[in-house]
Amino acid sequence: MLRGMTEFTLPPGALTSPATARNREPILAVLREHLPASGLVLEIASGAGEHAAFNAAALPGLRWQPSDPSSEALLSIAAWRAHAGLANLLAPLQLDAADPAGWPVTRADALVNINMIHISPWEAAQGLMAGAARVLPAGGVVVLYGPYVEAGVETAPSNLAFDASLRARNPEWGLRRLDEVVALAAARGLEFRARVAMPANNLCVVFRKAQPG
Repeated sequence: MLRGMTEFTLPPGALTSPATARNREPILAVLREHLPASGLVLEIASGAGEHAAFNAAALPGLRWQPSDPSSEALLSIAAWRAHAGLANLLAPLQLDAADPAGWPVTRADALVNINMIHISPWEAAQGLMAGAARVLPAGGVVVLYGPYVEAGVETAPSNLAFDASLRARNPEWGLRRLDEVVALAAARGLEFRARVAMPANNLCVVFRKAQPG
């Protein structure tokens, strides 16, 4: 789907993650179902930029705006963008999810966030929901991907080990309770719409901004 790309080709200056090749197709299936057919998608915490390039190629009706707070990540996103050669994949923006007032985007039709909430302080999740409520129109969609802890659902041993390793690296990191994320979204007028089980004990969680009144 990307120009000249194979599983073993890494563009100069680009970073990569083995997990991306495993989860990008299941994530894309959720995006196809829930994102609008056209408009601007703001991706928060795009990381290496692999997902941005893959999703922009697969969804040509959407303009894809990658972003990240990390200068290293922004260079990698730019490298993937140059390699992809896609008109609908925009230049990456420096954006801190925890600072929604400083986001350089004032309007988007949808927001996508892959593997951030558990690898960042809770303030990043709070900022993400506040920013989504600010930039999305009524009916705008938020799609989150990652591992969660769910009430009444046994947490997989691999997720428990992952949670412990994250908290050892940074006490402010760790798997979040899904009910707390849903409550955080609801407080910003973002209604919980779908929970989709994904490979490797992950979830896609979908929210939609409520209509006024």
